[in-house]
Amino acid sequence: MTTAMIELKDVSKVYQAERIETVALDSIDLTIDEGEMLSVMGPSGCGKSTLLNLIGLLDAPSEGQVCLEGRPLGEQSDRELATLRNQMIGFVFQSFHLIPDLSVVDNVEIPLLYRRLSAKERRARALRALERVGLTSRVNHFPTQLSGGQQQRVAIARAIVGEPKIVLADEPTGNLDSHMGDEIMSILEGLNRESRTTIVMVTHDEEKAKQTERVVRIFDGRLVA
Repeated sequence: MTTAMIELKDVSKVYQAERIETVALDSIDLTIDEGEMLSVMGPSGCGKSTLLNLIGLLDAPSEGQVCLEGRPLGEQSDRELATLRNQMIGFVFQSFHLIPDLSVVDNVEIPLLYRRLSAKERRARALRALERVGLTSRVNHFPTQLSGGQQQRVAIARAIVGEPKIVLADEPTGNLDSHMGDEIMSILEGLNRESRTTIVMVTHDEEKAKQTERVVRIFDGRLVA
């Protein structure tokens, strides 16, 4: 029996400016099962990143309910949400967001700084994550010494170092050539297959989307498929 990892129930998100109201998401109903790998597609500005932000607890819906593992969200304090985010969710972004003054292994350790772990345990976990993405020979390099594909692998290692149940990837292959993009997809597929990590990926690439179990499409803030 499959278990719902993520549920959005009649979720809407409206942004208010001085005289303008922008509906980013409109009455979204979506269930993502534990261990599922899902792509979200749609034109620029349709609400894809807003959807990821709501799932990732970086934003709250204007209306409706977001649930993780059947747990309704919305009543928790900012600190409680931050703890839940750190424990359950890993983020991969198009632009890597690595800290240039830190080595690869120090970048990967960052999410673990918010947990009660010794420096030795943090380092061991970071090295295991880097081994998983094939970067054991680059642990002491700095981001500027790496290719784009290598930087994205570091970003994935950082996302998974805390062993999250969910990985949210916003255009993870968008800044990479096709070969490097294929490598990143292979890593994400391996995580999903071997660890049953639930993966939600925003992409504009139809070929990459076909590599996931399911594709949902958003248009003008509404699910259309």
